[in-house]
Amino acid sequence: MREAAAAALLVVGAITMLLAALGVTRMPDLLTRMQTTAKASTLGVGCAALAAAVYFGELSVTVRAIAVIGFVFLTTPVAAHAIARAGYFAGICLDPRTAPDELGAGVIGRDAPGAREPDEPPASDGGAPPP
Repeated sequence: MREAAAAALLVVGAITMLLAALGVTRMPDLLTRMQTTAKASTLGVGCAALAAAVYFGELSVTVRAIAVIGFVFLTTPVAAHAIARAGYFAGICLDPRTAPDELGAGVIGRDAPGAREPDEPPASDGGAPPP
């Protein structure tokens, strides 16, 4: 029974990781690729680690598998967000089919009124030396 449950979890994990890999090739721009990859690969790794915990059935393996799942669930979305944010501020082109740019001109550094270049020092306030 444990072997069948572990095999089913491995198959589900492998399919979701395959879908993540397919999403990298099929999605039109960086933001949708990051979303696809982060969500599907997180679920795939979680299922694979859970399959190992179910198959071995030992406390030490289960604790390690849960620790791996927790680590992946905490770090993968944060890393994907950081990479997507860096790409957005670097000026990546969004696909026209991607949802409207909700940040748009309201974000400093992305064509906003009063935006400055990253190397440009901030405006001083009347002669006071910058900190």
